[in-house]
Amino acid sequence: MLDLISKHTSNIQQTFKIKKLEHQLAKAENYKQWQHIAFELDQYTDALAWKHDLESSYFDADVILSRLNALRQYRAQHNIPAVIHLLREGLSYDIANICHPMLFSVIRLGTKQVIEDYVAEVSTCLSDISQLPNAEMNLEQKQKFFNHCQIAYGQPALMFSGGATLGLFHSGVCKALKEQDLLPNVLSGASAGAVMAALLGTIDADKLDVLTQSENLFSDVFQFKSFKMLLKEPSGFTSNEALKKFLMAHLGDLTFAEAYEKSGLHLNIAVAPYNATQKPQLLNQYTSPDVLIWSAVLASCAVPILFSPIKLLAKRNDGQYVPFLGDTQWVDGSVRSDFPQEKMARLYNMNYSIASQANPHVVPFMQTDVERYRQDVLSWPEKIVRQQGKLLVKGVMDFTRERVGAVPQVRRLLDHGYGIVDQHYYGDINIIGQYSLRHYTYLLQNPTSEIFKKLQLEGERATWPKLSMIEMHARVGKTIEHIVADLEKQQNTS
Repeated sequence: MLDLISKHTSNIQQTFKIKKLEHQLAKAENYKQWQHIAFELDQYTDALAWKHDLESSYFDADVILSRLNALRQYRAQHNIPAVIHLLREGLSYDIANICHPMLFSVIRLGTKQVIEDYVAEVSTCLSDISQLPNAEMNLEQKQKFFNHCQIAYGQPALMFSGGATLGLFHSGVCKALKEQDLLPNVLSGASAGAVMAALLGTIDADKLDVLTQSENLFSDVFQFKSFKMLLKEPSGFTSNEALKKFLMAHLGDLTFAEAYEKSGLHLNIAVAPYNATQKPQLLNQYTSPDVLIWSAVLASCAVPILFSPIKLLAKRNDGQYVPFLGDTQWVDGSVRSDFPQEKMARLYNMNYSIASQANPHVVPFMQTDVERYRQDVLSWPEKIVRQQGKLLVKGVMDFTRERVGAVPQVRRLLDHGYGIVDQHYYGDINIIGQYSLRHYTYLLQNPTSEIFKKLQLEGERATWPKLSMIEMHARVGKTIEHIVADLEKQQNTS
């Protein structure tokens, strides 16, 4: 009897301790503090036992264990041809499904130990090959091998959603990724996300901290029109003059081609034609090298009804500004292309995407990885409701367009609404805001220093639980990237 009481008391104490740690984790002020608390939580639960258990239905443990042992053996024997053969055979970030989201949903720091060991071993093998003496592998051979590795492995992309004032959430995401050297070289942004992406893509790499530490950076960029001004310009409820002034001051007259030369980052801005029958465009140094970035961002932020549509401007060789695609008018990119993953995959050899989602009309309907990948019978009703609900909404819009499509304003509104419903709002890794009613009041306010601090911290806290997953996805790619850069320096020096 005493043993039962003692066990019950111990369980109560453990439950209380876990709840206390979970509360502390949610209130962590920096990543180091979050890591320490997360490690304690993993110690108090069965997460560590799961970590060392090879069994899982989400990846092929036998394939990974076999490759890990073979790489270790060949490296110990200094059998470089065999190591290179094995690396080339499986140079993929998700070989044997090791990056399935459910493998990062049990333990807060890391994943299965065999997966961590395998990724570390691949990185070590690559580093060893890069350090081989010239007698075994000369500089030209190394460059050829690692350039092929870089193409085979691909690179990640970071996508920023729209979200108006709530888009300040993205600054916290950037801050957390930058501190861990996990910020991708490919960026895309739509609407408010276009502001964040453009600021990143036009600044010198060594000055990126300015974006995440300047509390007044986004002040006074969103202003409602007065009643008198609304009578003069009835095409939108807010003025784009403040935003235009802000963008021109911070982005200058850089074009997409010039921005890439300056920052080395691939910047993509999503815009949609005001005529909703035309397809959205992805502006970047390949598709629109001469377009002025401030013009692209202004167009991407032109939310229908709130802002007037925008005409894009390009810069000619003589420095003169000229219209881009004639008199075409453009609006908010997130209306039709919040996350342009397919287009970027073709342009940049993208292997996976990180989505920073702050759109107020999307976040309430987003699911966690556990909810999305559930396979049990109890999850079926919700999945059916979601799928059928989406089909029903699209059907109602189609029906309405057929009956009242002759009215241009109604037709355009329905077309934009259809674009919003029909999009896919998930990336491979998703960093999602957690909104309460208080957050929706921010949409009617100009960004203040206080709101900036709150939303930035929320962005950081939403990113910290994903860093283990992002690091596991990125480690081999980062190793290859650093080796390629080092070999280029060696070539330039020689």
